[in-house]
Amino acid sequence: MPTNLLRKTVAKPAEVKPAPTGPRLAVLSVGKVSIRLRLFDTPTAARVWAALPLYSAIEPWGESIHFEVPIETGRERGARLQAVPGEVFFWIGEDRVLIPYGRTPISRPGEIRLPHPCNLWAEALDDVGLLKAARPGEKVELKRIGQSEGPVKGKRRWR
Repeated sequence: MPTNLLRKTVAKPAEVKPAPTGPRLAVLSVGKVSIRLRLFDTPTAARVWAALPLYSAIEPWGESIHFEVPIETGRERGARLQAVPGEVFFWIGEDRVLIPYGRTPISRPGEIRLPHPCNLWAEALDDVGLLKAARPGEKVELKRIGQSEGPVKGKRRWR
């Protein structure tokens, strides 16, 4: 069959809506602590953004917390072994979000060392030192800022 006939029968593809402009913001909530995050323009950040909201349980590791997420991604060129408080990483081999706020068990003096090269995908807009109050196994929620939480049962929502 000639290809010009095939082209005529194919419907036009749907228009792709442009990606929203402006910063992508999320909030990480652990117990009574909430920390706002600004996502970078990286493949890992795009995967995390697409998967939100995420729910898990935290595990401490020195002066950092990490939690498992159902996201898989590869190692990026900018993967790092050292961190600065306020940076948010994706631990590639373990599929975990890692947030250091101080020294880890493998840190040398004057540094914060990560367990393996990790992808930097966000920065905290609030003090990550507040995560010291988090307890092992505590529930963590990561969601977009402004994401609807659904209707509140038994209460009216006034606008």
